[in-house]
Amino acid sequence: MAGQSSAVAARTGDNLFLRVVAALSTVAGWCSAAMIVAAVAITCQMIFIRFVLNGSTIWQTEAVIYLAIASTLVGLPYVQRLRGHVNVDLVPISLGPRARYIMAIFTLSLSTVMVAIMLWYGYEFWHLAFERNWKSDTIWGVRLWIPYAALPIGFALFLLQLIADLIAVVLKIDKPFGLEDN
Repeated sequence: MAGQSSAVAARTGDNLFLRVVAALSTVAGWCSAAMIVAAVAITCQMIFIRFVLNGSTIWQTEAVIYLAIASTLVGLPYVQRLRGHVNVDLVPISLGPRARYIMAIFTLSLSTVMVAIMLWYGYEFWHLAFERNWKSDTIWGVRLWIPYAALPIGFALFLLQLIADLIAVVLKIDKPFGLEDN
């Protein structure tokens, strides 16, 4: 049985930047949750239309797919803020405070670079869909820049949260990996 991590939500201290990013991440989490609720409601409506009214559905399946994906992307910074991503903290727990600090700086820096690359390509993909007015090949024909906007928005907010986490560790506002010293 999996146990609860000893890590707590990212700390912000009195740092204005960290508090603003934490607020943005929290709003993103609420938006993500609202998208999941909307997807569930649309699924229930689709089931009612199909099986109770014996009607056909046009847009529901596609909308649910886009909402689920957007919810995942927009929810990334909130999960990062709560330290909810899957991690194996065996190595950080076994390290001393100095080595844990160095490892935290390295992993946060590497994560920041990787997410920045994803943001770059996500924005490029979104912009291409917007510029060329791409539409889905379904009857609904949704303009694809609308659901694709979740890519740059989600990755930008995630990048901000990673930068905030890095700053918090460097400024000693937060502990590396959210773990207290041994």
